[in-house]
Amino acid sequence: MVTVLADADIGTALVVTAHPDDVDFGAAGTIATFTDKGIRVVYCIVTDGDAGGFDRALDNGGMAALRRAEQTEAAKLVGVEDVRFLGYKDGTVEPTLTLRRDIARVIRQVRPDRVITSSPERNYARMGPSHPDHRAVGGATLDAVYPDARNPYAFPELLTEEGLEAWTVREVWLTGGMANNHYVDVTATLDRKLAALRAHVSQTAHMDTLEDFVKGFLGRNAGAAGLPEGTYAEGFQVVPSA
Repeated sequence: MVTVLADADIGTALVVTAHPDDVDFGAAGTIATFTDKGIRVVYCIVTDGDAGGFDRALDNGGMAALRRAEQTEAAKLVGVEDVRFLGYKDGTVEPTLTLRRDIARVIRQVRPDRVITSSPERNYARMGPSHPDHRAVGGATLDAVYPDARNPYAFPELLTEEGLEAWTVREVWLTGGMANNHYVDVTATLDRKLAALRAHVSQTAHMDTLEDFVKGFLGRNAGAAGLPEGTYAEGFQVVPSA
């Protein structure tokens, strides 16, 4: 079983996802447990999610602004005030050197002990987590964690032009994969997770069974974790990275 750093040893956590709402489906309950313990949490959202949603009247730019606002509100509901958007185009993300540099920049700015991001591996049990943007962002984030952010000779302009010193992330948590090795009991923060998801009105307002859906997969996670019936958990693959 993997050794997981104690939350008491975590000062800052950085969440890197492809789209607004990714963090809320995958980890908002866990984020609420972090902020309740005094851990500083920062969100880095690679795209504005402009290709998502169901209101096509908001095409051509309106959807991106709406989704940024929704994510900002959702973040506040779980105790996160610092939300950064990189502005990549939704649906076209690739794990390029440019993306790696942009994520490494945020890592050096934020200096997190723990990074949460999406799994770069395809999930063959559930298609939803395997959106190409999710996999691209997960892969680029892992590359930014190692070797880019910790290597002062990688993207030297980050140091010479921006004054951003190298930084080593101690631990990465991956969401949406098939190899979970750590679970967080989110029973006490479930209501805040659901509220955060409902804040993404453009994405969830049509989902009449949202609560049942969320409780279903979190309940199955709790079962996999050996937690009592009636409890809920979020699952992660923890990767030591120090």
